[in-house]
Amino acid sequence: MELPVMNMSGAEVDRYELPASIFAAKVNSGLMHQALVRQLANARQGTHKTKGRSEVKYSTIKIYRQKGTGRARHGSRRAPIFVGGGVAHGPKPRSYRKDMPRKMRRAALRSALSLKAGNGDIVLLDDISMAAPKTREIVAVMNRLVGSNTALLLLAERNENVEKSAQNLPEVKTLRAGYLNIRDLLGYNKLVIPMTAMEVITGFLGQDAAVVDEEE
Repeated sequence: MELPVMNMSGAEVDRYELPASIFAAKVNSGLMHQALVRQLANARQGTHKTKGRSEVKYSTIKIYRQKGTGRARHGSRRAPIFVGGGVAHGPKPRSYRKDMPRKMRRAALRSALSLKAGNGDIVLLDDISMAAPKTREIVAVMNRLVGSNTALLLLAERNENVEKSAQNLPEVKTLRAGYLNIRDLLGYNKLVIPMTAMEVITGFLGQDAAVVDEEE
């Protein structure tokens, strides 16, 4: 698939053939879902905690006498049936971490990139650079490239001016290409890839794709 390469003014300056092993791979929705669930689960802190009856701070005195009241026998106000008592079977700190082989994670990325390419949601950019952080300037660039859609802007390396310019825009997110992940790929309508970031993507996704092709 060949796409036009745009400049920051929105004009076509070149053409680029997307690597078929990355952007024309078989779309595996089940694998993408598994990768997304894994990422969301691994982002959970798991620090939730409720106090059991042995942890609640309450007097240990018997709340009322054993006999003669006509009520059930109770020895502790910390029992779960009382307001202010402990919580029965409540959540405790735990890890939600899920494992997934690297080859599967990268195959999920190739599926998501292929889906984006097939839907025409990839915009190639020759270069992006700014002399100083200017939110107004990055808004103008994004409007020319993607219109009113939400966009994920990939960067080959740290670019403080571009990152600061976009950090106040809820519909635009900048991300280092080396940190490409399934949640951000599926969470934004358009994917804007400068050519320097494309080199990073093909560097770490293209090699695994070649290995998979050989095994198949």
